[in-house]
Amino acid sequence: MPVVTVKMWKGRSVDQKRKLAKAITDAMVEHADAKPGGLHVIIEESDLENWARAGVLGVDRKDLDKTP
Repeated sequence: MPVVTVKMWKGRSVDQKRKLAKAITDAMVEHADAKPGGLHVIIEESDLENWARAGVLGVDRKDLDKTP
C-alpha cells in the first residue's frame, strides 16, 4: 500500500488535482512497480499564511504570484 503525499499551497482546481493524482499514479506504476488499486495519493493544501520559507510567510513574500 504505497502512499504519496503532496503538500502545496491552495489554489489549484479540482481538475488540476485529478490530473496530478493520475500522473503520480502512472509514475508510481511505471517506476516503482506499484499497483494502481493499492496506491493512495493524498493532497494536503495550505494557505500562504501557514507556510514560511526562510522565516517569511508565503503571504508576505513579494516574489510569488499569489493568483490561483
